[in-house]
Amino acid sequence: MRRVAVQILKIAIFVIGIVVLGLCIFALPPLASSSAEMFPEFSYLQYPILIGLYATTIPFFYALYQAFNLLNYMEKQLAFSTFAVRSLARIKYSAIVISLCYISGMIYLLTQSALHPSIAIVGLAILFSSAIVIMLFAAVLQELLKNAMKIQSENELTI
Repeated sequence: MRRVAVQILKIAIFVIGIVVLGLCIFALPPLASSSAEMFPEFSYLQYPILIGLYATTIPFFYALYQAFNLLNYMEKQLAFSTFAVRSLARIKYSAIVISLCYISGMIYLLTQSALHPSIAIVGLAILFSSAIVIMLFAAVLQELLKNAMKIQSENELTI
């Protein structure tokens, strides 16, 4: 049963990656073009915003890769290893980088007087609901794994 659950999670990670890649290729460029046509006063921001959004996909895909590695460690019964802790730390750092990218993008839009309040609210909602939650969750799991590894090593010493 555990192996099936890990395989389902691996498939889910793969599907998430394919969906995000498809959105980046097929949805973002037309959306940016239509936004530039609807708001010509901000059309000069079309490519900087696209570049910023594409830049956030780099740590996102890296975090997906680390999550896939974490599932491989679980499959090999290495869930309580330093490898798993490193993967969780890398996921946490990826979430921090994504958060910083979105915050810097919002500051850039604010300086250009292009940050509409509704866009700011949606951006903050995305930021707090995804990247920061993932970062905190990874940090908690990382500490739990460290404590579990410490307890496991203490138990091995007290035979």
